[in-house]
Amino acid sequence: MRVLGIESSCDETAVAIVSDSDGLLANKLYSQTELHNPYGGVVPELASRDHIRKLGPLVQETLLAANLELLKDIDAIAYTSGPGLMGALMVGAGFARSLAWSINKPAISIHHMEAHLLAPLIENISPKFPYVALLVSGGHTLLVKVDEIGSYSVLGESIDDAVGEAFDKTAQLLGLPYPGGPQIQQLAQQGNAKRFNFPRPMTDRPGLDFSFSGLKTHVLNTLKELQKRQLTTIDAQTRADVACAFEDAVVDTLRIKSLRALEQCNANTLVVAGGVGANKKLRQQLKEKLAKRGMEVFYPAPEFCTDNAAMVAQLGLLRLQSGVQLQALQIKVHPRWSLEAI
Repeated sequence: MRVLGIESSCDETAVAIVSDSDGLLANKLYSQTELHNPYGGVVPELASRDHIRKLGPLVQETLLAANLELLKDIDAIAYTSGPGLMGALMVGAGFARSLAWSINKPAISIHHMEAHLLAPLIENISPKFPYVALLVSGGHTLLVKVDEIGSYSVLGESIDDAVGEAFDKTAQLLGLPYPGGPQIQQLAQQGNAKRFNFPRPMTDRPGLDFSFSGLKTHVLNTLKELQKRQLTTIDAQTRADVACAFEDAVVDTLRIKSLRALEQCNANTLVVAGGVGANKKLRQQLKEKLAKRGMEVFYPAPEFCTDNAAMVAQLGLLRLQSGVQLQALQIKVHPRWSLEAI
């Protein structure tokens, strides 16, 4: 059984094919980073138009990479139907359902965040249920208890900016290009961790919710104060020191809340998913701290942390194997879609 997955929820166009017998057969991705870089963030209309241009050729590339000659060799098509940008989702959903109809195969609607939560199952060594998942990306910051496939409880979430959004905005303040996460990580490696000490928001109170808007404002005020004192542009070393302090504050906050969630759920396995899950400092700290407590942490491979179609195809395969009730032929997307509503 082979499932073709399509991901187009934001600024990446992705197609992959997963087989129940041979695993991941092909995984292709086109990033729109260069397209949105001049604007410092994703422009929804540009994203939608680019998905239209790229999806067809990308499907053909993926079939060739999987050594499949025809679409009829595909048993089902899975696609992201939410959450995400309305226009981008509509492009992917319309394309996927039309393609499925043309070859008389089922189309399966996939929840983007659920696909992220289950992305580690693509790996040869994967976590066992139940576990706690930390989902950290440009649009989401969530702590979720995963009891089994289709059974999720949101433990905490950001009350304002998502952590990836905070990285992007802070990078902009430091004069770094979009996307901000990799840029700040690289600059922070040259920074002095002892020069600045930024707050770890909402860690001094009970609960598992996050807030990163204030941390971003703290960075802004710090830069303004430095510029006021120096009466000149901020030098490269100072920018690196600020990036280092910001990254440390974010990593500490995510680590503290994750450990708190594990204790609250009496769990010993943490899964970290989403683009920010590729951050090296976050991975190192969680691995060290959890190991000291006899706990485990699992990450998807870096290419499966960011938006990708392999996780969509895999979840589609799982849904198909479980006997999912297929929807009528209609194009329906969910820009806002709670995990607990699945």
